[in-house]
Amino acid sequence: MYKIAVMGDIDSIYGYSSAGLDIYPVDNVSNAGKTLRDLAENDYAIIYVTEALCPYIIKEIEFYRESILPAIIPIPGVYGNSGYAMDQIRKSVIRAVGSDILFGDRE
Repeated sequence: MYKIAVMGDIDSIYGYSSAGLDIYPVDNVSNAGKTLRDLAENDYAIIYVTEALCPYIIKEIEFYRESILPAIIPIPGVYGNSGYAMDQIRKSVIRAVGSDILFGDRE
Protein backbone atom coordinates (compact mmCIF):
# COMPACT_ATOMS: atom_id res chain seq x y z
CA MET A 1 0.00 0.00 0.00
CA TYR A 2 1.31 3.42 -0.91
CA LYS A 3 2.00 6.07 1.70
CA ILE A 4 2.21 9.88 1.84
CA ALA A 5 5.11 11.78 3.41
CA VAL A 6 5.84 15.42 4.18
CA MET A 7 9.40 16.77 4.39
CA GLY A 8 10.56 20.14 5.66
CA ASP A 9 11.20 22.15 8.78
CA ILE A 10 9.28 20.89 11.80
CA ASP A 11 7.26 24.09 12.23
CA SER A 12 5.87 23.72 8.71
CA ILE A 13 5.09 20.01 8.73
CA TYR A 14 4.11 18.89 12.24
CA GLY A 15 0.40 19.57 11.62
CA TYR A 16 0.29 17.08 8.76
CA SER A 17 0.73 14.21 11.19
CA SER A 18 -2.74 14.90 12.59
CA ALA A 19 -4.09 14.19 9.09
CA GLY A 20 -2.37 10.80 9.10
CA LEU A 21 0.60 11.73 6.93
CA ASP A 22 4.12 10.63 7.82
CA ILE A 23 6.34 13.61 8.62
CA TYR A 24 10.08 13.80 8.10
CA PRO A 25 11.59 16.88 9.73
CA VAL A 26 14.76 18.07 8.04
CA ASP A 27 17.15 19.85 10.36
CA ASN A 28 20.21 19.48 8.16
CA VAL A 29 19.70 20.11 4.43
CA SER A 30 22.76 18.02 3.58
CA ASN A 31 20.77 14.91 4.59
CA ALA A 32 17.57 15.94 2.78
CA GLY A 33 18.48 14.34 -0.55
CA LYS A 34 19.08 11.00 1.11
CA THR A 35 15.80 11.28 2.99
CA LEU A 36 13.93 11.93 -0.27
CA ARG A 37 15.60 8.95 -1.97
CA ASP A 38 14.78 6.70 1.00
CA LEU A 39 11.13 7.75 0.91
CA ALA A 40 10.90 7.24 -2.86
CA GLU A 41 12.30 3.71 -2.50
CA ASN A 42 9.95 2.78 0.35
CA ASP A 43 6.44 2.91 -1.14
CA TYR A 44 5.76 6.62 -0.74
CA ALA A 45 3.56 7.61 -3.68
CA ILE A 46 3.28 11.28 -2.73
CA ILE A 47 6.01 13.29 -1.07
CA TYR A 48 5.24 16.88 -0.11
CA VAL A 49 8.34 19.04 0.28
CA THR A 50 8.37 22.57 1.67
CA GLU A 51 9.36 25.21 -0.87
CA ALA A 52 12.23 26.34 1.33
CA LEU A 53 13.77 22.85 1.13
CA CYS A 54 13.29 22.28 -2.62
CA PRO A 55 16.32 24.27 -3.87
CA TYR A 56 18.62 22.12 -1.72
CA ILE A 57 17.38 18.85 -3.24
CA ILE A 58 16.68 19.98 -6.80
CA LYS A 59 18.83 17.18 -8.30
CA GLU A 60 16.80 14.53 -6.51
CA ILE A 61 13.51 16.21 -7.45
CA GLU A 62 14.58 16.37 -11.11
CA PHE A 63 15.56 12.69 -11.02
CA TYR A 64 12.01 11.67 -10.02
CA ARG A 65 10.20 14.24 -12.21
CA GLU A 66 9.80 11.84 -15.16
CA SER A 67 8.75 8.92 -12.94
CA ILE A 68 5.14 8.05 -12.32
CA LEU A 69 5.85 7.58 -8.63
CA PRO A 70 6.58 9.25 -6.38
CA ALA A 71 4.83 12.54 -7.06
CA ILE A 72 6.96 15.20 -5.39
CA ILE A 73 4.85 18.24 -4.64
CA PRO A 74 6.23 21.51 -3.27
CA ILE A 75 4.16 23.18 -0.56
CA PRO A 76 4.57 26.54 1.19
CA GLY A 77 5.95 26.51 4.69
CA VAL A 78 5.07 28.61 7.72
CA TYR A 79 7.62 31.22 6.65
CA GLY A 80 5.74 32.03 3.46
CA ASN A 81 5.56 31.18 -0.19
CA SER A 82 8.73 31.56 -2.24
CA GLY A 83 7.01 31.13 -5.59
CA TYR A 84 8.95 27.92 -6.30
CA ALA A 85 5.84 25.73 -6.54
CA MET A 86 4.07 28.09 -8.92
CA ASP A 87 7.18 28.32 -11.09
CA GLN A 88 7.40 24.52 -11.30
CA ILE A 89 3.72 24.24 -12.23
CA ARG A 90 4.21 26.88 -14.93
CA LYS A 91 7.18 24.96 -16.35
CA SER A 92 5.17 21.73 -16.38
CA VAL A 93 2.34 23.44 -18.27
CA ILE A 94 4.80 24.87 -20.80
CA ARG A 95 6.29 21.41 -21.29
CA ALA A 96 2.85 19.83 -21.71
CA VAL A 97 1.13 22.51 -23.78
CA GLY A 98 4.07 24.18 -25.50
CA SER A 99 3.14 27.65 -24.30
CA ASP A 100 2.73 29.55 -21.07
CA ILE A 101 -1.05 29.82 -20.97
CA LEU A 102 -0.93 32.28 -18.06
CA PHE A 103 1.73 34.74 -19.17
CA GLY A 104 2.34 34.16 -22.89
CA ASP A 105 5.58 32.72 -24.19
CA ARG A 106 8.02 34.23 -21.69
CA GLU A 107 10.36 31.76 -19.99
